[in-house]
Amino acid sequence: MDSYSATIINAVDKVKTAVVKIEIFSNVNGKEQAAGTGSGFLFSSDGYLFTNSHVIHNAKKISVKMHDGTTHPAELIGEDQDTDLAILKVNGAEFTPVKFGDADQLKIGQLVIAIGNPLGFQHTVTAGVVSALGRTLEGQGGRLMDSMIQTDAALNPGNSGGPLVNGDGEVVGVNTAVIRGAQGICFAISINTAKDIANQLIRFGKVKRAYLGVVMQQIDLVPKLRAIHEVSNKQALFVSEVAAGSPADKAGILSGDIIYSFNSQPVETSDNLFKMLTEDKIGQFQYIGILRNSYKTEFRITPVQKN
Repeated sequence: MDSYSATIINAVDKVKTAVVKIEIFSNVNGKEQAAGTGSGFLFSSDGYLFTNSHVIHNAKKISVKMHDGTTHPAELIGEDQDTDLAILKVNGAEFTPVKFGDADQLKIGQLVIAIGNPLGFQHTVTAGVVSALGRTLEGQGGRLMDSMIQTDAALNPGNSGGPLVNGDGEVVGVNTAVIRGAQGICFAISINTAKDIANQLIRFGKVKRAYLGVVMQQIDLVPKLRAIHEVSNKQALFVSEVAAGSPADKAGILSGDIIYSFNSQPVETSDNLFKMLTEDKIGQFQYIGILRNSYKTEFRITPVQKN
């Protein structure tokens, strides 16, 4: 067997029993009806699992079909529409969870594998590469979702909420979206962001975060640029759009700027920035480091709470 196939097979073997099919039901004229399906995966031995918010939103009943064919009722612990993440809980025997990888270590061109239930076909495997990192994507309702991994691993309706896995069988993302009308452009939420969201949803049932209002893309900083500006970053965040009236707009940040620090802390990935935008930053002056054209500067910015 060739090494490429062996890598995929070994990676899938490590996570396949943790991947589940999500079935949701609505109430129509007093009768329970199937209302859709999606994917999810167990990340704890006591039955906590990830899926997408859009998969389970407004569901009257949720059930989870396991790899062995058994079905369990699921409790919604919490959801966050801004990141399109939801946490469910199932009760039962000891579960074998996935192992998390580190999305900050991903490289463009790296092999990734998507597992899910597209169009109702349970436990379908597709493979591709990381196409881009640190993307900002407009989700449902116009919300901007940060820290997105772009991949060409084929996704279809029903894949939503399933894991994106690296060649070692570690989950690096939660599959979430396909760009309509595009060929092979798909997105996953960084697992680093997902872990932070899960922690808040399990503890509080909701997420509070500070909002800046920028659309970003993770880029490499060439050595010459780093030397000229005396920055330690190997990567930074390119600002491709600034929302009108947002904190970033009011601070004077422009499209084309490069974010390299936040409160004097290096920012190399959107996950880095996301972790810094905690609730205590809301309404308080913060300092954001910017590379613009041929100079380095710092702006004072006041994040607001993202509703």
